[in-house]
Amino acid sequence: MGNGNLVVSSSPHIRSEETVQRIMLDVIIALLPAAVASVYFFGIGALMIMLVSIGAAVAAEAAIQKIRNKPVTINDGSAVITGLLLALTLPPSLPLWMAVAGAVVAIGIGKQVYGGLGCNPFNPALVGRAFLIVSFPVQMTTWTSPLDGVTCATLLGIKKLDGVTCATPLGLLKMEGVKTGYMELFLGNVGGSLGETSALLLILGGAYLIYRGVIDWRIPVSYLGTVAVLTLVLGHDPLFHLLAGGLMLGAFFMATDMVTTPLTRLGRIIFGIGAGVLVVIIRLYGGYPEGVLFSILLMNIFTPVIDKFIRPRIYGEVKAK
Repeated sequence: MGNGNLVVSSSPHIRSEETVQRIMLDVIIALLPAAVASVYFFGIGALMIMLVSIGAAVAAEAAIQKIRNKPVTINDGSAVITGLLLALTLPPSLPLWMAVAGAVVAIGIGKQVYGGLGCNPFNPALVGRAFLIVSFPVQMTTWTSPLDGVTCATLLGIKKLDGVTCATPLGLLKMEGVKTGYMELFLGNVGGSLGETSALLLILGGAYLIYRGVIDWRIPVSYLGTVAVLTLVLGHDPLFHLLAGGLMLGAFFMATDMVTTPLTRLGRIIFGIGAGVLVVIIRLYGGYPEGVLFSILLMNIFTPVIDKFIRPRIYGEVKAK
């Protein structure tokens, strides 16, 4: 107004230095320790899966946006995050072309078909993983042990079950009654997906995102807390279930997706509790040893319902008596 002119603009009037690129960079920084650990434990093949998955996701996003005559926005980093998160949910022995297929589905069906970033109702990386599990169940449940690359079934002297090797701590507990030690789970010296390498590094990455304000602590705390309480009440080992599988990766990096989770604080707590209940039900009573994927996707469905019924009070609003 220094020149005497009144500038009128629409709301919102709050400005922030935060950008999509900055948020995505923070997520990459948070995932980097776990990604490096996966290469240490599983070798160069883990790095190849991550690079191929990221490259396919970025290429798919650029190609689809070109076909739709939309601006190409691969510079925002969201496709990189999708490719990296997908790679961290994959077995280290998965053929590279399957990682490419999963990344293309994650971007095409999980994201761009709804209009792109900010419009997708489901976490794109989990959509890609769900597609791969349904399409290639044997390859998606064949695991190798860390450091030496042999199958955990061979390492532990366990026979193949229906042609599929059982190697994850959750699978071993469910099918063989073998419980992996806490320290191995905490540090990551266990068989499983690339992102199951180290609960410690995933917790540190999640803490970094909370500190940076990228994610809301309510979802991971309510998610993990629900799993701990329910498993304890039902007579199981809560610490084992917290450290095993993809729970830490899902709680800090997938369940906290800004687009697919509720807007309100109370809504996020309800989301986390619901996801935690589903994980416990699937792990303890379902036929599948892991439940993180399904718990988050199912709660993504309920996000609009939660937002509809859990609304913040309008400033100055007085409730009717």
